[in-house]
Amino acid sequence: MSMKKIHVAMCVVAAMGISAVASDALVEKAKKAGLKPIPESKTELYKLIDNAKNPITDEKIELGKKLYFDPRLSKSGLISCNTCHNLATGGVDGVDAATGHKWTANPHHLNSPTVYNAVFMEKQFWDGRSPDLEDQAQGPIQAAPEMAATKEHVVSVVNSIPDYVKAFKHAYNDPKFKPGFKDVADVIAIFERTLVTPSRYDEYLNGCDKALSKEEKEGLKIFIDKGCTACHTGVGLGGSMQPFPAVGKYKYANVGDFKGDKNGMVKTPTLRNILETRPYFHNGAVWNIEEAIKIMGETQLGVKISDREAKKIKAFFGALTGKKPYVRYPMLPASTDKTPNPNLK
Repeated sequence: MSMKKIHVAMCVVAAMGISAVASDALVEKAKKAGLKPIPESKTELYKLIDNAKNPITDEKIELGKKLYFDPRLSKSGLISCNTCHNLATGGVDGVDAATGHKWTANPHHLNSPTVYNAVFMEKQFWDGRSPDLEDQAQGPIQAAPEMAATKEHVVSVVNSIPDYVKAFKHAYNDPKFKPGFKDVADVIAIFERTLVTPSRYDEYLNGCDKALSKEEKEGLKIFIDKGCTACHTGVGLGGSMQPFPAVGKYKYANVGDFKGDKNGMVKTPTLRNILETRPYFHNGAVWNIEEAIKIMGETQLGVKISDREAKKIKAFFGALTGKKPYVRYPMLPASTDKTPNPNLK
């Protein structure tokens, strides 16, 4: 029997109530602390990730995926959404400061947040200035240090390619549909809404006691007892706006000049897949997860987290590494004589 089948069998046994119930109290403790699993049911999941104003459909997902990977939306013709939010590397670029047009680093030394599970975030961007993924998708395309494109450039690219125009008409069931800039951002966001990664942690909260190891359970308990769930909570294990630093000094505050929104609030990053999304913090100043855990204790909770406790919490974080949706790299439609030429200047 394969390890996968053994794991599934163990979870079935757990669901039948045959497994030990010692962890029931921990599950209840987690739920009382506000922790919630990704729903197992597609119907329940879509209640969380769908957009009533722009409902998810297979056609929009496929079109959004192509545009997510299409570098022609950028001024240079070299940068796509996937450049900074690489789906093969945890949904991030793996560098401390996002780097875009003409190799320009983010002027505030801001790190690229992961796109995986971003749909569960209450706000988008580190300063929370966007309410949802549809609004957020419009920003990086136009930002000078990122894709550096104009709305007009994006509209020209999409409408110059017959296959894209046809796909939009099909996706919106309108033979006269002519895609605008917002429509491009909307379908990219629809694709991003599907990038959720259920993990063993979710299986555990959904009733599979054997999904977590003893050390991971110990780490979860410490995580809750230390007060980490005050910010890293809900389905997204983050996503709300919080003061940073809250009670202690952040030792790397001099890296970049970002101070949060006008009230000093910073978006709490998700902890899902956290071991795959180095470096850490808004300015990407920390590369070691155990150091990051200790810093959070000092700055946000006013508590000391020991080496042993940090190691246990790190073990729990391993259970947050989720199953990524299979994304086959799309073959993009060919440019035409009307497609804007790349501009590297």
